[in-house]
Amino acid sequence: MIIGVPREIKRDEYRVAMLPVGVEELTAAGHQVLIEAGAGLGSGLADHEYLEAGAKLVASADEIFAAADLIVKVKEPLAEEWPKIRPGQIVFTYFHFAASRPLTEAMLASGSICLAYETLRDAQNRLPLLTPMSEVAGRMSIQEGAKYLERPQMGRGILLAGVPGVAPAHVTVLGGGIVGANAARIAAGFQADVTILDVNMDRLRYLDDVMPPNVNVLFSDRHTIRSELKLADLVIGAVLIPGARAPRLVARKDLRFMKPGSVLIDVAIDQGGCFETSRPTTHSDPVYLEEDVLHYCVTNMPGAVGRTSTFALCNVTLPWVAMVAASGIEKALAKSPPLVTALNICEGRVTNQAVAETFGFAYSP
Repeated sequence: MIIGVPREIKRDEYRVAMLPVGVEELTAAGHQVLIEAGAGLGSGLADHEYLEAGAKLVASADEIFAAADLIVKVKEPLAEEWPKIRPGQIVFTYFHFAASRPLTEAMLASGSICLAYETLRDAQNRLPLLTPMSEVAGRMSIQEGAKYLERPQMGRGILLAGVPGVAPAHVTVLGGGIVGANAARIAAGFQADVTILDVNMDRLRYLDDVMPPNVNVLFSDRHTIRSELKLADLVIGAVLIPGARAPRLVARKDLRFMKPGSVLIDVAIDQGGCFETSRPTTHSDPVYLEEDVLHYCVTNMPGAVGRTSTFALCNVTLPWVAMVAASGIEKALAKSPPLVTALNICEGRVTNQAVAETFGFAYSP
């Protein structure tokens, strides 16, 4: 199989979808790997490393899309890439379809086969291809929140840890999954006062057992969220319904409970965001004010730490890429139930129920 890895063109995206070791493994198995020149530079991976591993270096993404049977990316194809995708071509990447009707319609029209990292579930019902980036985003959310609480960044002028005699910041984490747990753990390490909200009591009991003493857990409902907003200096939006649009947990009117200069970090923005006032931003222009509350809604947070994120991502994606390459898409789907859960669109049909329901499209199991 011919496997193509184009350079990511999303603004401020520094990840690449394959490491040199992945190229070596795939070429040793008899496949051809095409890498666009410069694709790995944002992650500190030079072209010569890919060449030495057996890749063929090509000058443009056009060549890759024209020749490859399987396209491996990090982020969803952008509008300028849509016309390059061919019927029957396999595209394996983070799609987050529920956040974009135009992207969904474009991939349906392309006749391609879309495998989404973020919906692949393993035998233990985990999300192994989403987990590493959720870990990165959760930890980054506190790093960014601490920065934007500073007064020169339009924040309240709060030190996350406080100092002796002065209270630390209050951090509210909406969602106790991978993102939320990682955010809470880092915030607790800063000695902030942390509260995690979730609707899953079993998960709350688990978090109560494993978290440091300065982390409390609460059942999430409308009243509890509003109470927490009044206290919060920093709110992390970390809710996820795999494949579906993120639920809107905080309305615009709810922001009026918050202290001016408080900060919202919407990690769920890739799936549409969990705050009514969220809109996608970039690393170059990450924040804006609504109702005197600072919003950080960067859609590719892990892209800023490209080297860490690339290695973490490729460690988990390579076995699945190798499976598809070795067997072809039909045989790979037939023998791998987890891969079926990654299939969101197949040759003009929506094969993910959450995506179909989001936009009112027909669902094809």
